[in-house]
Amino acid sequence: MPAVEPTSARVDAWLWAVRIYKTRSAATAACRAGHVRVNGERVKAAQPVRPGDEIRTRIEGWERIVTVRRILVKRVGAPVAATALIDASPPPPKREELLYIPLRDRGAGRPTKRDRREMDRFRDTMFGAADDD
Repeated sequence: MPAVEPTSARVDAWLWAVRIYKTRSAATAACRAGHVRVNGERVKAAQPVRPGDEIRTRIEGWERIVTVRRILVKRVGAPVAATALIDASPPPPKREELLYIPLRDRGAGRPTKRDRREMDRFRDTMFGAADDD
């Protein structure tokens, strides 16, 4: 008797199964921190995903945009995982670009309004328009 393919899965389990996150706990933490969106909405780790859903996640300054093609619950090999999603992500930023992100001195206090505007302008030029919600 052939196995019945599930119709939905938890978003954290699916992200781990298709190898977007190395561990399921990392996927869960990303959901909890608000870095994962399904169809434009921030979701909790237990949110079910179905084929056709668009998932956006931010990993180390790089936004991944994938569409669910097939539901996976258990982690599989990379070739099989690649068939379970459609990757529409922009190319990852170059390493040189990631090195030029300015950091504030520890203990410098809260940034002023002027400092925040300068940081926002810099981020917009480096990474595109910020998605503020």
